[in-house]
Amino acid sequence: MRYIQDLREGERISAIWFCKQKQTGTTKNGRSYYSLILQDKTGTIDAKVWDLGPGIDHFDPMDFIQVEAEVTSFAGSLQLNVKRVRRAGEGEYNPGDFFPTSQRDPEEMYQELLQLAAKVKNEKLSRLVSSFFIDDKKFAESFKKHSAAKSVHHGFIGGLLQHTLAVTKLCDFYCTQYPLLNRDLLLTAAMFHDIGKLEELSDFPANDYTDDGQLLGHIMIGVERIGERIREIPGFPAKLASELKHCILAHHGEYEYGSPKKPAIIEALALNFADNTDAKLEIMTELLDGADTMEWLGFNRLMDSNVRRTSRT
Repeated sequence: MRYIQDLREGERISAIWFCKQKQTGTTKNGRSYYSLILQDKTGTIDAKVWDLGPGIDHFDPMDFIQVEAEVTSFAGSLQLNVKRVRRAGEGEYNPGDFFPTSQRDPEEMYQELLQLAAKVKNEKLSRLVSSFFIDDKKFAESFKKHSAAKSVHHGFIGGLLQHTLAVTKLCDFYCTQYPLLNRDLLLTAAMFHDIGKLEELSDFPANDYTDDGQLLGHIMIGVERIGERIREIPGFPAKLASELKHCILAHHGEYEYGSPKKPAIIEALALNFADNTDAKLEIMTELLDGADTMEWLGFNRLMDSNVRRTSRT
């Protein structure tokens, strides 16, 4: 298996990849071409099929395809100039090679998350958490394998669980450092803050925005789902429900980052910090893991900075 992260400019390669996206375009002289996004578990690469003549068999998006191509460079990024392509047959590839997956075992992470859930002592909040993460088996299985993003950070199988666990652990630590924080409320909010992504994003292999994801977004979806479940718990305090919903509505922190509300209570502020910390550090981790050994990696739009690898002695 030849992985995308190992490709080098000037190589001629023959390999099987997953075709995540296929679009037909037209050149300035009126000739049709294909623009592709190819994927394996190490990342994606842009590919172009300029000559749609012999050797270019029919294939569709979401197909596994055998590609013969030259590795070129365009606008500072590697690109494939495809010469031949055919649809790959079953048995020619292992699907596990093509979809990025958390390096941690999902069952191990889920058990760790449940241990944190056990710290929630408020009866109503504990019952709410259990109704999702323990009693709802369909939810639990989906939560273990879902990604947290189409791209940006944690965009891999198990990414949602990995991100949620990290955010909840940070929030648990914050409660130790800042006793004013309501641990029950904050841990519950941390576990629930991104559950809307189960409906915002489709499962792999597509891992793309759903209609509700585009129209509503995961914050709105998550608050709706929590509200539905709260109404099934007799005597759930209205003020506590509002505070929990507020934490989720405000967890992006700023309006320009898609947050419907800015943090108004200390737990919402802590959740915003934990979410941003894990997201930003994961972005840097994925960036550094996917780059070669050079010190300066260049400007990164998401970090709004030229990124440099830390020196080692």
